[in-house]
Amino acid sequence: MRNFFLLSLVLLINMYCTSQTTNKIDVGTPTELVADNGILTLKLDLTRGGAISWLSLSGSTRSVVNIADEGRYIQQSYYAGKSLDRKAEGQAPRWSPWSWNPIQVGDAFRNRAQILDYKKSGNELYVKCIPMQWDMNNKPAEAEMEQWTTLNGNVLEVRNRLTCHRTDKIYGDSILCDQELPAVYPVSALQNLYTYQGTAPFTGAPAVRLPVKNLSSGFWGIYEDLPENWMAFTDDTGWGMAVYNPLCKKFLAGMSGVPGKEAADGSTSYIAPVKKEILYKNSVYEYKYYILIGKLEEMRGKIYELRSGSK
Repeated sequence: MRNFFLLSLVLLINMYCTSQTTNKIDVGTPTELVADNGILTLKLDLTRGGAISWLSLSGSTRSVVNIADEGRYIQQSYYAGKSLDRKAEGQAPRWSPWSWNPIQVGDAFRNRAQILDYKKSGNELYVKCIPMQWDMNNKPAEAEMEQWTTLNGNVLEVRNRLTCHRTDKIYGDSILCDQELPAVYPVSALQNLYTYQGTAPFTGAPAVRLPVKNLSSGFWGIYEDLPENWMAFTDDTGWGMAVYNPLCKKFLAGMSGVPGKEAADGSTSYIAPVKKEILYKNSVYEYKYYILIGKLEEMRGKIYELRSGSK
């Protein structure tokens, strides 16, 4: 949780101060990978580890993913081991001490992850990258991240995989850490926060609108025991983005800055399903989550379908 708090502080600081061929990234390769199913348009940024950089209605010029800095997007980020002071080795003082923290987009010094592979197959996009250690200057992590992202109607299905092969002897092993699965940054124009907190999950019992905690108060809102495994931000018409991870009943959510802003603005909304996991030095960790776009009840109904396997 400490690492989430420190990463969150950078948001406040920044506010103020149809081929199936596989390709290797090289000179002249595209900077993004795009899929459009006639309902949604999805873009992955190949200059930033293949992170999700754009999600919009098909044909729209408005994305609902905030990309104001390297810490936003919708991307993989994991934590393992002890927090260490490595400033003598070039660690960013702002992020010291810090644990082993591979980031899909890049590091705190804006060095970016290296794409190893990418592929488009219909409405599925695949990327593989070498992530960067967030706190270190140009230090690739001893790991690979893979991401399979598929458009199904108004649903974005994402499968993430982290393969670790660490040789370090400094961080330790077998340490249980909170993991964001994943971190999602909707635009702050989606300003109304909803979930279900009752005792009759998956029955259509009323969802609840929650007060939105602002990061300036010290941390995101922490929500435990959410039995339907989702949270959503919407606009005043009830349209917006939901995040569903069937593994998670704990979520972080909130807003940095002010409501009413868009993809390139410093203000942002935030949702992260959270689960404690041990990421061993030599291990593979994989999970699946879903992003949904639409009216709140439409998105919730689709979550019910996903849970029952009838998508």
